[in-house]
Amino acid sequence: MPPDNVVFIGKKPTMNYVLAVVTQFNSGNQSVSIKARGKAIVRAVDVALITQRRFLQNAVIEDIKISTEEVAIGEDEHTNVSSMEIVMTIPE
Repeated sequence: MPPDNVVFIGKKPTMNYVLAVVTQFNSGNQSVSIKARGKAIVRAVDVALITQRRFLQNAVIEDIKISTEEVAIGEDEHTNVSSMEIVMTIPE
């Protein structure tokens, strides 16, 4: 089970993920990680920026990590998929 302060981005509407990030901050977390792979990376960037510009203006994008993950697409087949993690914090 993933930690409470991680929001995985998928195919749901962007505002669902924005609400999840805001909820994490409102429940007392000082930092939240937004993680995405492949085509969902665009949505992850949107989530971080909407959260920062519309809801939590004091939130700071502390770190952005990019990498490539190898994903199995069959028994003997693998493909590389880009991934991104955006770490947002609220300074005290």
